[in-house]
Amino acid sequence: MTLDVDFVRSQFPAFDEPSLQGQAFFENAGGSYTCGQVIDRLTRFYRERKVQPYAPYAASEAAGAEMDEARRRLAALLGVETDELSFGPSTTQNTYVLANAFRRWLSPGDAIIVTNQDHEANSGPWRRLADEGIDVREWRIDPATGHLDPELLEPLLADGNVRLLCFPHCSNVVGEVNDVAAITALAHAAGAFVCVDGVSYAPHGLPDVGTLGADIYLFSAYKTYGPHQGLMVVRRQIGSALPNQAHYFNGETLYKRFTPAGPDHAQVAACSGIADYIDAVAAHHGMAMQTPSMTGAAVHGLMRSHESELLQPLLDDLASRNDVRLLGPREATRRAPTVAIALDRPAEAAAAELAAHGIMAGGGDFYAVRPLEAMGIELTKGVLRLSFVHYTTQQEVDRLRTALDTVL
Repeated sequence: MTLDVDFVRSQFPAFDEPSLQGQAFFENAGGSYTCGQVIDRLTRFYRERKVQPYAPYAASEAAGAEMDEARRRLAALLGVETDELSFGPSTTQNTYVLANAFRRWLSPGDAIIVTNQDHEANSGPWRRLADEGIDVREWRIDPATGHLDPELLEPLLADGNVRLLCFPHCSNVVGEVNDVAAITALAHAAGAFVCVDGVSYAPHGLPDVGTLGADIYLFSAYKTYGPHQGLMVVRRQIGSALPNQAHYFNGETLYKRFTPAGPDHAQVAACSGIADYIDAVAAHHGMAMQTPSMTGAAVHGLMRSHESELLQPLLDDLASRNDVRLLGPREATRRAPTVAIALDRPAEAAAAELAAHGIMAGGGDFYAVRPLEAMGIELTKGVLRLSFVHYTTQQEVDRLRTALDTVL
């Protein structure tokens, strides 16, 4: 089945916004456009329900019910229980809270594994546990390709002391999709829990976390067509074992244990709009699924197929050039459409030149300092990042390829 891109774009007000006309958006890895369903829910909440939720009057009851709806529907799409999904101010903040919980749960001599493929949000907080006597081990990428080889992970797990493995579903500069299910199985066999950073993967289709098997899965709503919230799945086994990080009287509620600050009521409620959008795409394409997670998987497949079709010609263009270095796999089916290239000059300047051609892209390190350093990229130059999602059209990619020919 082919994704109806015209229908998809009709769900995003940005494509009708006069100030954005003539601009092709290729910095989606930094944050996607917001779908109309989210904007409508956010507006309604601020107009009609901007009160303390869960009180016994109509506006408050409606506010609380919509917040509960967001958790219930998104958890179902992700294939997990409702109370295993938490909302926080950002994925970075959520990771710091989780790392503090592990700080109290781990003992000196226990080990955790991190990678140097990660965005710093899923690396730095865990690495700081070394200050508490935790053995922090690094699963390192291939410096030429950026690939994480599972065979190099096995020796790090071998002694049985590893309590936690942290790695990305895909890197925000390398783009290669890691086999979460297989890697998680390796870690579980060695007695370790798994924390997956899904920030760079989830925009390309919400994953079935229940099937993947990860104990913790983190991603950002503002990169999945929603408001600026961090979402985290914390499965019951590890969530119940870790010490409570919230008010002591909230410690018995799983989805409150790792959100010490009060939630942003309006933004949590508006996240239901993400589920509305996914359901709308499924209904438009005649996908009558038995469960929400099956619906999510079907829409995920549509998105990935469309993205891969658009991505391969761009990869072929860049791989054929001898004046740039393409990071990550050259096969679209092995990666997300987040494409980073190293130039012989500062990438931010190249992004500015692309802007003159109506291409919105970014240049810099994108908080991926460790993988760029590992691959020998000069941080003063950084990389030019060209990232898109399923609402991108063939015409926009063609326009990007033409602009790159001129700028590079």
